[in-house]
Amino acid sequence: MLSTSRPIAILASDAPEALEAAERLSALYRTVEPEEADVIVALGGDGFMLHVLHRFMDTGKPIYGMNKGTVGFLMNEYREEGLSERLERAAETVIHPLEMTAVDGDGLPHSALAINEVALFRQSYQAARLKISIDGTARLDELVCDGVLVATPTGSTAYNLSVQGPILPISAPLLALTPVSAFRPRRWRGALLSRHQIVDIEVLEAQKRPVNAVADHREVKSVQSIRIRESSELRSLILFDAEHSWDERILAEMFRY
Repeated sequence: MLSTSRPIAILASDAPEALEAAERLSALYRTVEPEEADVIVALGGDGFMLHVLHRFMDTGKPIYGMNKGTVGFLMNEYREEGLSERLERAAETVIHPLEMTAVDGDGLPHSALAINEVALFRQSYQAARLKISIDGTARLDELVCDGVLVATPTGSTAYNLSVQGPILPISAPLLALTPVSAFRPRRWRGALLSRHQIVDIEVLEAQKRPVNAVADHREVKSVQSIRIRESSELRSLILFDAEHSWDERILAEMFRY
């Protein structure tokens, strides 16, 4: 069994290949429980990585992912050899999550955090009607659409990209406000916002045209309004191999389309 200079814990998704990889790495390297670790090694796909980032948010423990899923944009390449050296050379990125406060149809508030994006989606066959305000000023009195989302640089290459939103460099102090199938105004393609700006979205005709709000994995049904802002205090830490940094990945994505 090999030692590592930093105590590590290994967490795996439920996928058989991830569980098998965890067994092999645990046999090769000395590991500890997550509470005792300096670094968490996550084995799985991007969805599992988001789960681990949420779990260890604001603990100071960086997460180093190795891909045992499908896309693996948030993950490093899986290799069993040289893990100690890879961890020592890895570049650390700080992620500040979005804070969502949603008010449901009964007037009850719901709070959740999102590393990728906060999104609103129509709940029925009728398009949603939304009013969007930035820092207390109405900027779009009516957006008729299937939905709208606010994405972080981390999430800009996820669902945001699939609905034609912009890719944001990881260090950009920006958020992407992107519509989903906008009908009116038909040519509105969204906006780039300062990471310090506050987004308020009011659901018009909420009873007739119900809307759900989703912050990463947390969903609130039949919302009347939501407020979205970046947290200035909470943070997650993610590690990437020095030779394949997150900046390089995002730059490559920009020239792929």
